Amino acid sequence: MQGGNLRIWKLLGIQCLIALGFFSGVQAQTATQVSLPPELARAWAQTKLPESALSLVVQEIGGPRLAAVSSETPRNPASVMKLVTTYAALSRLGPNYVWHTNFMMDAESRVNEKGVLSGPLYLRAGGDPVLMLPDVWRLMRDLRLRGIKEISDIVIDRSIFGDVTIDPSTFDGSADRPYNASPDAFMVGFGAMRLVFSPDPATKSWKYFVDPPLPGVELEANVAWQDGQCPGSPNVTTDTTILGDKVRIRVTGRGAGSCGEFDVFRLALSQQEFGARVLREIWREVGGTMTGQVRSGSIPGSAIAVASHQSPPLSEVIRLINKRSNNVMTRVLLLTLGAEAGRKPATVAGSVQVAQDVLSRQGLPMKGMVLDNGSGLSRNGVVSAESLTQMLNRAWTSPVMPEFVSSLAILGVDGTTRYRLRDPATKSLAHLKTGALRDVRSIAGYVWSTSGKRYIVVSMVNHERAHEARSFENALIAWLTAK
Repeated sequence: MQGGNLRIWKLLGIQCLIALGFFSGVQAQTATQVSLPPELARAWAQTKLPESALSLVVQEIGGPRLAAVSSETPRNPASVMKLVTTYAALSRLGPNYVWHTNFMMDAESRVNEKGVLSGPLYLRAGGDPVLMLPDVWRLMRDLRLRGIKEISDIVIDRSIFGDVTIDPSTFDGSADRPYNASPDAFMVGFGAMRLVFSPDPATKSWKYFVDPPLPGVELEANVAWQDGQCPGSPNVTTDTTILGDKVRIRVTGRGAGSCGEFDVFRLALSQQEFGARVLREIWREVGGTMTGQVRSGSIPGSAIAVASHQSPPLSEVIRLINKRSNNVMTRVLLLTLGAEAGRKPATVAGSVQVAQDVLSRQGLPMKGMVLDNGSGLSRNGVVSAESLTQMLNRAWTSPVMPEFVSSLAILGVDGTTRYRLRDPATKSLAHLKTGALRDVRSIAGYVWSTSGKRYIVVSMVNHERAHEARSFENALIAWLTAK
């Protein structure tokens, strides 16, 4: 082959590799700013927001960049930040990773003929982010099936995590809202109490109860009955009063009986206190008795497992996180990432470093990113649209792509996008993560066009009227599906 032809073939080969993202030249190329196409410019103008509030990237996978505005400016992404945490965890831990929660007893402890356990019962908390009441019930039923009827103390070992407790009121003053729940190595049902209201048409009133029915927790309700067609979710407010170990939750408002049963979830106790009361109550429900207390401590090296629970795999857990945008699950997942990297007891700072290292090894420097708590429920967390685009592009070509993409909400079908763009022309044509805080609107993920092309889209708006950007997001997605 002649030298000139050889140089041409080498150049073409390098260009192919760049197109596939094997050289850093693709990052320099993708950082180029591209003006909004006329259709998107009109949609943005209708929001009456300044363009300086927007960071945007629209990139065809394996193809050209269609739009890029302030793509390298770090902005608050709200819950879109969960994409970073879940992808890093999926990459490091693998789709089949599971959490374990074990009840244990010392090897020298015995259960006598009356079912009395001679020593403490230990609980090794594994940081399961989706441990629910039925799971704890089955664990304790297993203890009863093994002949244990009476226990003294339950000692909970939370040493997988460090001191990661937060004050739920810190972010926005709404300490009773489940989205503000604190992470914990032993977290049951996210630490939230379920207030259930069931309609009684005969008396035109609401019957109500608390689940779980914990001692010391009292529910008072004054919910007015409405006749007629269901207008939507009942309009109720809650007020929680805590006096010592007593909790009183007052619920007021109104609801149409035709809407059927509804529930409200609220925080009232710390994760540690909630977990302790749950253990006591469920042990009583399964027919056991307890003479001691629930306390934190360590487990002796000679302890053996007597009942175990295994969580769903990580691939299923991140579906709950991303589709429903669960904050405390994401916080726990980030801490798990740190713990499994050997940083026990895991802290937020150490776990953030592990996540950044995982991404960096994939050629994703995430320049300027502040992951903070990993959930996006933060005023400090920032990331650029450029970094998110590069990560989404890398995720698309990674071995965990199917699990990652399927964790995102399907447009017009489920999760946080179930009510958006449900027209047949757009429905199901995008897998997206949304984010919303005061002054923040964001959306990121993958869009499929009717022509068969696939696009990465990242849009972040930081402005006091950021909520006005929802119409732009919808126009953006609809525009891509039609290309």
